[in-house]
Amino acid sequence: MGRSVRIEIPPAWERITLSALSGTLLVVGAPDTGKSTFACYLYRRLCTAHERVAFVDGDVGQATLGPPTTMTLALGRPGDDAFPPTGARFRAFVGDVSPRGHMLPMLVGAHKLVERARHEGATAIVFDTTGLVDQAHGGGALKRAKVDLLRPSVVAGIQREVELEHLLVPLRRSRRTRVIDLPSSRAAERREVPVRRDHRASCFGRYFRDARLLEIAWQRLAVFPAPVFSPHRLVALEDIEGFVLALGIVASADLAHKVVTLYTPLSSIAGVDIIRLGDLAVDPRTFRESRR
Repeated sequence: MGRSVRIEIPPAWERITLSALSGTLLVVGAPDTGKSTFACYLYRRLCTAHERVAFVDGDVGQATLGPPTTMTLALGRPGDDAFPPTGARFRAFVGDVSPRGHMLPMLVGAHKLVERARHEGATAIVFDTTGLVDQAHGGGALKRAKVDLLRPSVVAGIQREVELEHLLVPLRRSRRTRVIDLPSSRAAERREVPVRRDHRASCFGRYFRDARLLEIAWQRLAVFPAPVFSPHRLVALEDIEGFVLALGIVASADLAHKVVTLYTPLSSIAGVDIIRLGDLAVDPRTFRESRR
Protein backbone atom coordinates (compact mmCIF):
# COMPACT_ATOMS: atom_id res chain seq x y z
CA MET A 1 0.00 0.00 0.00
CA GLY A 2 1.17 3.54 -0.71
CA ARG A 3 1.58 6.07 2.04
CA SER A 4 -1.34 8.32 2.92
CA VAL A 5 -1.08 12.04 2.22
CA ARG A 6 -2.69 14.42 4.73
CA ILE A 7 -4.10 17.49 3.01
CA GLU A 8 -6.34 20.40 3.92
CA ILE A 9 -9.43 20.47 1.72
CA PRO A 10 -11.17 23.76 0.82
CA PRO A 11 -14.99 23.39 0.82
CA ALA A 12 -15.16 24.16 -2.93
CA TRP A 13 -13.13 21.04 -3.64
CA GLU A 14 -15.54 18.86 -1.69
CA ARG A 15 -18.52 20.14 -3.68
CA ILE A 16 -17.29 18.60 -6.93
CA THR A 17 -19.74 15.99 -8.23
CA LEU A 18 -17.83 12.83 -9.03
CA SER A 19 -20.52 11.08 -11.06
CA ALA A 20 -19.86 13.30 -14.09
CA LEU A 21 -16.07 12.89 -14.04
CA SER A 22 -14.31 10.43 -16.32
CA GLY A 23 -11.69 10.42 -19.04
CA THR A 24 -8.67 12.72 -18.77
CA LEU A 25 -8.87 15.44 -16.13
CA LEU A 26 -6.26 18.16 -16.58
CA VAL A 27 -5.28 20.07 -13.43
CA VAL A 28 -3.86 23.53 -14.14
CA GLY A 29 -2.46 26.14 -11.80
CA ALA A 30 0.48 28.40 -11.07
CA PRO A 31 3.16 27.30 -8.58
CA ASP A 32 2.20 27.18 -4.91
CA THR A 33 -1.58 27.26 -5.42
CA GLY A 34 -2.25 23.73 -4.16
CA LYS A 35 -2.42 22.30 -7.69
CA SER A 36 -0.64 19.03 -6.91
CA THR A 37 -2.48 18.73 -3.61
CA PHE A 38 -5.78 18.98 -5.46
CA ALA A 39 -4.66 16.45 -8.08
CA CYS A 40 -3.86 13.96 -5.31
CA TYR A 41 -7.19 14.66 -3.61
CA LEU A 42 -9.09 14.24 -6.88
CA TYR A 43 -7.33 10.95 -7.62
CA ARG A 44 -8.32 9.48 -4.26
CA ARG A 45 -11.93 10.60 -4.62
CA LEU A 46 -12.19 9.17 -8.13
CA CYS A 47 -11.01 5.79 -6.84
CA THR A 48 -14.37 5.46 -5.11
CA ALA A 49 -16.23 5.93 -8.42
CA HIS A 50 -14.01 4.05 -10.91
CA GLU A 51 -12.52 0.59 -10.92
CA ARG A 52 -9.17 1.83 -12.19
CA VAL A 53 -7.80 5.37 -11.97
CA ALA A 54 -4.45 6.62 -13.28
CA PHE A 55 -2.33 9.55 -12.14
CA VAL A 56 0.10 11.39 -14.42
CA ASP A 57 2.70 13.49 -12.63
CA GLY A 58 3.55 15.94 -15.39
CA ASP A 59 5.54 18.41 -13.29
CA VAL A 60 9.14 17.85 -14.45
CA GLY A 61 10.57 20.43 -12.05
CA GLN A 62 8.75 19.52 -8.83
CA ALA A 63 7.88 15.90 -9.52
CA THR A 64 6.10 13.86 -6.86
CA LEU A 65 6.26 10.37 -8.41
CA GLY A 66 9.61 10.26 -10.17
CA PRO A 67 12.97 11.94 -10.61
CA PRO A 68 13.07 15.50 -11.98
CA THR A 69 13.19 15.82 -15.80
CA THR A 70 10.63 13.01 -16.16
CA MET A 71 6.85 12.66 -16.25
CA THR A 72 5.44 9.60 -14.53
CA LEU A 73 2.26 7.59 -15.06
CA ALA A 74 1.16 5.59 -12.03
CA LEU A 75 -1.73 3.16 -12.33
CA GLY A 76 -3.92 2.42 -9.37
CA ARG A 77 -5.03 -1.11 -8.61
CA PRO A 78 -8.76 -1.88 -8.64
CA GLY A 79 -10.34 -0.85 -5.34
CA ASP A 80 -7.12 0.76 -4.03
CA ASP A 81 -7.17 4.50 -3.26
CA ALA A 82 -3.61 4.66 -1.92
CA PHE A 83 -1.45 7.54 -3.01
CA PRO A 84 1.03 7.15 -4.58
CA PRO A 85 -0.79 4.50 -6.66
CA THR A 86 0.61 1.02 -6.10
CA GLY A 87 0.29 -0.33 -9.66
CA ALA A 88 2.57 -0.20 -12.70
CA ARG A 89 4.56 2.93 -13.59
CA PHE A 90 5.75 4.35 -16.88
CA ARG A 91 8.03 7.35 -17.40
CA ALA A 92 8.73 9.80 -20.22
CA PHE A 93 11.96 11.81 -20.33
CA VAL A 94 11.83 15.54 -21.05
CA GLY A 95 15.49 16.24 -20.36
CA ASP A 96 15.15 19.39 -18.27
CA VAL A 97 13.39 20.66 -15.16
CA SER A 98 11.48 23.34 -17.06
CA PRO A 99 9.11 23.08 -20.03
CA ARG A 100 10.66 26.21 -21.53
CA GLY A 101 12.62 25.13 -24.58
CA HIS A 102 11.29 21.56 -24.19
CA MET A 103 7.63 21.85 -25.09
CA LEU A 104 7.69 19.25 -27.86
CA PRO A 105 9.09 16.52 -25.55
CA MET A 106 6.53 17.59 -22.94
CA LEU A 107 3.67 17.13 -25.39
CA VAL A 108 4.96 13.87 -26.85
CA GLY A 109 5.52 12.44 -23.38
CA ALA A 110 2.10 13.56 -22.16
CA HIS A 111 0.41 11.89 -25.11
CA LYS A 112 2.33 8.63 -24.65
CA LEU A 113 1.50 8.42 -20.96
CA VAL A 114 -2.20 9.17 -21.39
CA GLU A 115 -2.49 6.65 -24.22
CA ARG A 116 -0.77 4.03 -22.05
CA ALA A 117 -3.18 4.74 -19.20
CA ARG A 118 -6.13 4.23 -21.54
CA HIS A 119 -4.56 1.05 -22.91
CA GLU A 120 -4.21 -0.25 -19.34
CA GLY A 121 -7.93 0.24 -18.73
CA ALA A 122 -8.01 3.47 -16.71
CA THR A 123 -11.40 5.13 -17.03
CA ALA A 124 -10.27 8.28 -15.20
CA ILE A 125 -6.83 9.87 -15.61
CA VAL A 126 -5.77 12.73 -13.35
CA PHE A 127 -3.04 14.77 -15.07
CA ASP A 128 -1.09 17.14 -12.83
CA THR A 129 0.59 19.72 -15.10
CA THR A 130 3.57 22.01 -14.52
CA GLY A 131 3.14 25.41 -12.89
CA LEU A 132 4.16 27.25 -16.06
CA VAL A 133 1.09 29.34 -16.93
CA ASP A 134 2.66 32.70 -17.78
CA GLN A 135 1.81 33.66 -21.37
CA ALA A 136 5.09 35.55 -21.79
CA HIS A 137 7.06 32.33 -21.20
CA GLY A 138 4.86 30.06 -23.30
CA GLY A 139 2.71 28.70 -20.49
CA GLY A 140 -0.56 29.53 -22.22
CA ALA A 141 0.54 28.01 -25.52
CA LEU A 142 1.70 24.82 -23.79
CA LYS A 143 -1.54 24.38 -21.86
CA ARG A 144 -3.67 25.03 -24.95
CA ALA A 145 -1.64 22.48 -26.90
CA LYS A 146 -2.21 19.91 -24.15
CA VAL A 147 -5.94 20.54 -24.31
CA ASP A 148 -5.93 20.09 -28.07
CA LEU A 149 -3.76 16.96 -27.93
CA LEU A 150 -5.17 15.15 -24.90
CA ARG A 151 -8.82 16.25 -25.33
CA PRO A 152 -9.53 16.28 -21.60
CA SER A 153 -13.12 15.93 -20.47
CA VAL A 154 -12.38 18.40 -17.66
CA VAL A 155 -9.89 21.19 -17.07
CA ALA A 156 -9.68 22.06 -13.37
CA GLY A 157 -8.23 25.56 -13.03
CA ILE A 158 -6.89 26.61 -9.63
CA GLN A 159 -6.03 30.29 -9.36
CA ARG A 160 -5.44 32.94 -6.75
CA GLU A 161 -6.77 35.83 -8.84
CA VAL A 162 -7.07 35.88 -12.64
CA GLU A 163 -3.73 34.38 -13.74
CA LEU A 164 -5.44 31.55 -15.68
CA GLU A 165 -8.15 33.59 -17.38
CA HIS A 166 -6.22 33.77 -20.67
CA LEU A 167 -6.63 29.98 -20.85
CA LEU A 168 -9.95 29.43 -19.13
CA VAL A 169 -12.10 32.14 -20.76
CA PRO A 170 -12.06 30.56 -24.25
CA LEU A 171 -12.36 27.06 -22.78
CA ARG A 172 -15.50 28.05 -20.88
CA ARG A 173 -17.06 29.07 -24.20
CA SER A 174 -16.04 25.86 -25.97
CA ARG A 175 -17.89 22.56 -26.00
CA ARG A 176 -14.64 20.59 -26.19
CA THR A 177 -14.16 20.41 -22.45
CA ARG A 178 -15.72 21.37 -19.15
CA VAL A 179 -13.99 23.91 -16.92
CA ILE A 180 -14.10 23.59 -13.15
CA ASP A 181 -13.03 26.82 -11.41
CA LEU A 182 -11.43 26.32 -8.01
CA PRO A 183 -9.80 28.59 -5.45
CA SER A 184 -6.22 28.03 -4.38
CA SER A 185 -5.62 26.26 -1.10
CA ARG A 186 -4.92 28.51 1.87
CA ALA A 187 -2.54 25.85 3.12
CA ALA A 188 -0.34 26.17 0.02
CA GLU A 189 3.03 27.66 0.93
CA ARG A 190 5.22 29.65 -1.41
CA ARG A 191 8.55 27.98 -2.12
CA GLU A 192 11.41 30.11 -3.35
CA VAL A 193 13.79 29.04 -6.11
CA PRO A 194 16.53 27.76 -3.72
CA VAL A 195 13.98 25.57 -1.93
CA ARG A 196 12.84 24.12 -5.25
CA ARG A 197 16.44 23.39 -6.24
CA ASP A 198 17.07 21.68 -2.90
CA HIS A 199 13.98 19.56 -3.46
CA ARG A 200 15.23 18.45 -6.87
CA ALA A 201 18.68 17.61 -5.49
CA SER A 202 17.02 15.51 -2.79
CA CYS A 203 14.89 13.71 -5.40
CA PHE A 204 17.92 12.97 -7.57
CA GLY A 205 19.79 11.75 -4.50
CA ARG A 206 17.05 9.27 -3.62
CA TYR A 207 16.78 8.09 -7.21
CA PHE A 208 20.52 7.42 -7.58
CA ARG A 209 20.99 6.05 -4.05
CA ASP A 210 21.63 2.49 -5.29
CA ALA A 211 23.31 3.46 -8.56
CA ARG A 212 26.47 1.81 -9.90
CA LEU A 213 28.77 2.24 -12.87
CA LEU A 214 27.54 0.67 -16.11
CA GLU A 215 29.68 0.55 -19.26
CA ILE A 216 27.80 0.81 -22.56
CA ALA A 217 29.11 0.43 -26.10
CA TRP A 218 26.92 3.08 -27.68
CA GLN A 219 27.45 2.12 -31.32
CA ARG A 220 25.01 -0.74 -30.72
CA LEU A 221 22.22 1.65 -29.72
CA ALA A 222 20.40 4.66 -31.09
CA VAL A 223 21.60 7.88 -29.48
CA PHE A 224 19.50 11.05 -29.62
CA PRO A 225 20.21 13.76 -30.52
CA ALA A 226 23.94 12.87 -30.90
CA PRO A 227 26.61 11.00 -28.86
CA VAL A 228 27.98 14.04 -27.02
CA PHE A 229 28.68 12.47 -23.63
CA SER A 230 30.04 15.38 -21.62
CA PRO A 231 30.84 14.71 -17.94
CA HIS A 232 27.84 14.63 -15.61
CA ARG A 233 25.34 14.95 -18.46
CA LEU A 234 21.97 13.45 -17.57
CA VAL A 235 20.67 10.80 -19.96
CA ALA A 236 17.69 8.46 -20.20
CA LEU A 237 17.85 4.81 -21.17
CA GLU A 238 14.60 4.06 -22.98
CA ASP A 239 12.86 0.88 -24.07
CA ILE A 240 11.50 0.18 -27.55
CA GLU A 241 8.25 2.01 -26.72
CA GLY A 242 10.05 5.15 -25.62
CA PHE A 243 9.47 4.74 -21.89
CA VAL A 244 12.31 5.29 -19.43
CA LEU A 245 14.01 2.21 -18.02
CA ALA A 246 16.41 4.35 -15.98
CA LEU A 247 18.25 7.63 -15.88
CA GLY A 248 22.02 7.85 -15.93
CA ILE A 249 24.77 10.39 -15.25
CA VAL A 250 27.80 10.35 -17.55
CA ALA A 251 30.88 9.34 -15.57
CA SER A 252 33.29 9.08 -18.53
CA ALA A 253 33.36 8.49 -22.26
CA ASP A 254 35.92 6.76 -24.48
CA LEU A 255 35.43 8.37 -27.87
CA ALA A 256 37.95 6.12 -29.64
CA HIS A 257 36.17 2.93 -28.63
CA LYS A 258 32.67 4.50 -28.50
CA VAL A 259 32.07 3.45 -24.92
CA VAL A 260 30.31 5.53 -22.27
CA THR A 261 30.25 4.76 -18.55
CA LEU A 262 27.12 5.83 -16.73
CA TYR A 263 26.27 6.17 -13.07
CA THR A 264 22.82 4.54 -13.05
CA PRO A 265 20.53 2.24 -11.03
CA LEU A 266 20.20 0.01 -14.12
CA SER A 267 22.26 -3.19 -13.85
CA SER A 268 22.44 -4.06 -17.57
CA ILE A 269 21.44 -2.75 -20.99
CA ALA A 270 18.92 -5.54 -21.52
CA GLY A 271 15.82 -3.95 -23.02
CA VAL A 272 17.53 -0.63 -23.78
CA ASP A 273 16.75 0.64 -27.28
CA ILE A 274 17.71 4.33 -27.14
CA ILE A 275 20.04 6.57 -25.15
CA ARG A 276 18.41 10.00 -25.00
CA LEU A 277 20.58 12.88 -23.83
CA GLY A 278 19.18 15.60 -21.64
CA ASP A 279 20.10 19.26 -21.28
CA LEU A 280 21.23 19.17 -17.66
CA ALA A 281 24.40 18.18 -15.86
CA VAL A 282 23.92 16.57 -12.45
CA ASP A 283 26.79 16.32 -9.98
CA PRO A 284 26.85 12.66 -8.79
CA ARG A 285 28.17 13.72 -5.38
CA THR A 286 25.78 16.56 -4.49
CA PHE A 287 23.07 15.86 -7.11
CA ARG A 288 22.91 19.57 -7.83
CA GLU A 289 21.93 20.42 -11.38
CA SER A 290 23.58 22.86 -13.76
CA ARG A 291 23.14 23.85 -17.38
CA ARG A 292 25.38 22.11 -19.87
